[in-house]
Order: sequence, then structure tokens, then C-alpha cells
Amino acid sequence: MTLDSLTQAIVDALDDKKGRDIVVLNLKGLSEVADTLVVCHGTSDTQVKALADHVQEEVRKKTGEKAWKKEGVSGRTWIILDYVTIVVHIFTEEKRHYYGIERMWNDAERFEQPA
Repeated sequence: MTLDSLTQAIVDALDDKKGRDIVVLNLKGLSEVADTLVVCHGTSDTQVKALADHVQEEVRKKTGEKAWKKEGVSGRTWIILDYVTIVVHIFTEEKRHYYGIERMWNDAERFEQPA
């Protein structure tokens, strides 16, 4: 899977701040909600917030794009950044395993950031 510039900026920002198990799912033809999901987790609620903040900052610097909508920022266990065609899910490890969002899209083309 080749990543577009916005998706690559998101993945790079998550990687910069040590986001864990970064996965990109291509949902084109599978969902009308978004074309791409980016999923990762942090080791604490503080890191989850830092990951979300860094993604927003780096994406704005590199692409000029701003998240259209943000959810979960105050709770810090599952933050969603909606860039319209790309939705970023940043979890704590516990919440990621509990919700298993990647399992909902087993038939999606998948890209995993090397560790």
C-alpha cells in the first residue's frame, strides 16, 4: 500500500512520539465513513494526548490540514482525529484491545509501520 502525503504525515508523527503498533487500513470500497483509518496506541493516557497533539501539529506544518473534528481529548483513553477522508484512532493499549477496531475491518488492505 502506498500512503498519500496526509496519511504519511500522520504515521510519521505517531512514530516520532513512539506510538505503538501503528496500522493503516484502506477502507476504500468498504466504508462510506472514511477512506483510511490509522490506528495506534500509547502506553499511558498522557502519551495518548501527546500523540494526538503531535499529529495535529505535524500535519498542520507538513500539509496545512487541520482536523475537522476531534473527540475524546479530555478522556485521553481513545482520541479520534477526523481529517474527513482519514480518521485517526489513538488508544490506550487496554482500550485498543477491548474495542478491537482493526478486527472490524479484516478485509481491508493493511499497512503496518515497522517497529
